[in-house]
Amino acid sequence: MPIYAQIILLILAFIVFVFLAMYLSGLGMRRLCFKIIDEMEDARAFSEKRAVKLQDERRNIFRVGTKNLRPRALNVLLSEGLVIKAPNGKYYLDKEKIDMLKNR
Repeated sequence: MPIYAQIILLILAFIVFVFLAMYLSGLGMRRLCFKIIDEMEDARAFSEKRAVKLQDERRNIFRVGTKNLRPRALNVLLSEGLVIKAPNGKYYLDKEKIDMLKNR
């Protein structure tokens, strides 16, 4: 096989690998977001009075690795408006947006 064909195949394989890694990490983040929502629904955290404490920062001081993605998933939920942060530092769900999400 010519060297040019090998280089093109190597580049294509690298591109496929990168997209596959991005897709799988997105699926993992989605699963984690739904897990956080389920935990909050089980705790009935739909108002500021029933808000629950969640881990909102990484415990690792070096910020290395990908094991603890809960803070990142919580930030995604906050940015989408599905979870609201109460003034006391606890979190609760926006019931209307959760219902809209489930109806889609």
